[in-house]
Amino acid sequence: MNTLIDRRQALGLMAGAALVPSVLATEAGWKPSEMIRYVIGVAPGGSVDLYARGIKTVLEKMQLLNGQTVLADNKPGAAGLLGLQQLQRNRGNAHHLGTFHTGSIAGQATGILKADMREFVPVAMMVEETSLVAVRADSPLRTLQDLLARLRQDPGAVSFAVAPTRGLNTHLAIAKPLKVAGIAVDKLTVVPFRSSGESMTALLGGNVDVVSATSPAVMPQVQAGKVRVLASAAPRRGTGLLAGIPTWREQGVAADYVSYNGVLLPAGVDAEQIRFWEEALRKVAESSEWRAMVEKSGNQPMFKGYVDSHRYLEAELTETRALVSALALGAA
Repeated sequence: MNTLIDRRQALGLMAGAALVPSVLATEAGWKPSEMIRYVIGVAPGGSVDLYARGIKTVLEKMQLLNGQTVLADNKPGAAGLLGLQQLQRNRGNAHHLGTFHTGSIAGQATGILKADMREFVPVAMMVEETSLVAVRADSPLRTLQDLLARLRQDPGAVSFAVAPTRGLNTHLAIAKPLKVAGIAVDKLTVVPFRSSGESMTALLGGNVDVVSATSPAVMPQVQAGKVRVLASAAPRRGTGLLAGIPTWREQGVAADYVSYNGVLLPAGVDAEQIRFWEEALRKVAESSEWRAMVEKSGNQPMFKGYVDSHRYLEAELTETRALVSALALGAA
């Protein structure tokens, strides 16, 4: 079977759930026959890069690629557009993977990312990420209430590092709860960096006051005693490294923000190619090595396949557009 999957067909599959088993249950005949290029649409050092390289490592170690290897190729720039353009140039070629994450959806909703994520094929969601608000260990902002009090006096008095630009998930993860807390989020001093790794470097160097980033970038510095976390944007308190970190909700701010991380394919791939990658990535998600790596980073391993990933993309785009409108954020 060589049914091409484009946006209209994907939406049709989701709308008619009865069609999904007949399309995806076809015995997969496609397997990689050349090197896989995994395009990572951010600079090295953040969670998107960490998980993409983790997926590459486990795919190769478990020998899931028909003897092929994976080249991890960072293409940061234009809020992820450069990486997506690489996929666009390889329409229908399932030897090309990309990064699928909530930040890209947020970028489309704000108008910063000049691409439509619905024109691509998200094949798997594999990590539920927790966004954290952190300060240096010696910061005078000892608690979340200290931060809120300072911002109520002067919303621009505190500088916030986000990555890779304003209006993406690390920005929304701080702007949403601050808005709920009554802070004038349009007056915040927001400083973008290419990756959360660079955001953390800026925080440690005293160049910014606060970081909003996902836990893999933050927690190593917490363990080193250099950083203190004020709040987690998760809907519930985490486990492991995050067990001791209170959520915004626990501290009186009724808001949360969850990001997801996974894998994207170019448009025009067929059902057999989707099936191959869905099953290979499912095996990665179920492996002890992958789960240990994600849990060590402070996030939650999970797995959602092709259909659920498409449903999430459509729903998250709608919800984020409403959030961006409510927060008066956009590609200014």
